[in-house]
Amino acid sequence: MSRRLRRSLPWVGTALAVVTVFSTMRRKGVVGGVLDTGFNAVPVLGTAKNVVELARGKDFFPDRPRVARGPQ
Repeated sequence: MSRRLRRSLPWVGTALAVVTVFSTMRRKGVVGGVLDTGFNAVPVLGTAKNVVELARGKDFFPDRPRVARGPQ
């Protein structure tokens, strides 16, 4: 059972990365979302990026400004 689970983990990780990149791209834009997810996918670099962002209190790739839609 553990060998089968171990073989399936790369597929599960890939699926999670694809879901994460699309939601991050919606929030941060195409380039910012891809870069943010790509940096987070690299083990040491992602950890260092997240620690620095936590210490700074803001993201390296900020979210896009929200556009108000509808009648005002």
